[in-house]
Amino acid sequence: MSMRRQARGAIELTRPLNAIAAGVLTGTGAYVAGGAILGADRVVVLAAVVATVCATGAGNAVNDYFDREIDRVNRPDRPIPRGAITARGALLVSLGLFAGAVVTALLLPPAAIALAVFNLVLLVAYTELFKGLPGVGNVVVGFLTGSTFLFGGAAVGAPLEAGVLFVLAAIATVTREIIKDVEDVAGDREEGLTTLPIAIGERRSLWIGLALLVVAIVASAGPYVWGTFGCAYLVLIVPADAVMLVAAVQSFSDPASAQRRVKAGMFLAVIAFIAGRAVPLG
Repeated sequence: MSMRRQARGAIELTRPLNAIAAGVLTGTGAYVAGGAILGADRVVVLAAVVATVCATGAGNAVNDYFDREIDRVNRPDRPIPRGAITARGALLVSLGLFAGAVVTALLLPPAAIALAVFNLVLLVAYTELFKGLPGVGNVVVGFLTGSTFLFGGAAVGAPLEAGVLFVLAAIATVTREIIKDVEDVAGDREEGLTTLPIAIGERRSLWIGLALLVVAIVASAGPYVWGTFGCAYLVLIVPADAVMLVAAVQSFSDPASAQRRVKAGMFLAVIAFIAGRAVPLG
């Protein structure tokens, strides 16, 4: 196997766009929490963003390492199943990125360090301990995604200021993960996993995902109702909620497209929070 092919496989293994997107979410959390990301707080915000990117890339790599047999059925185009990188190489990439995340996180305040350590433990334990438990793996992924906003807030000393964004992202992610599990039923069943759709059925799982998303949509109205954000937020959060709601309904007929649209709606919601913070009330 050529070095160039291995390098490309290693990069692909981390899902770089997802890792970078997670870093953007951390920066957003810092901004929404009131951090001056271009001012005095820029060093800690940058450290938090880099730590998030490294940790997310490491989590993706270690997940592919443990899931390599399942991926031969569900995701044969991923780097390990198609031979772009060896399982051992994937593990080394993951360990290197985890080390980078730990070193970078040490530059942050104690609350951010504590959250980083907790999340790193969850990332490592996810595939082996939680992924195959009905609903538990979905909740873990939801928490990890939503906590990127809390992590950004913690970096600037205000971990709970992005709390509503955390709740919205976490619940929407749980819905998306349930939809993905429905899409992956064949490979998960062959590997002996007991995901939510396998345990209680696909349609019941999708109804749970839809109900959770409705809760998230109700929560998203909070910043406007409480007067934290103004009309700029409202103008963007309404279509974001609509995109996610339509996607959740669509999941009953087309899970593959639906989970991608839920993700798109989540990023539109992030833009709404940025606009709400950027545009003054009144």
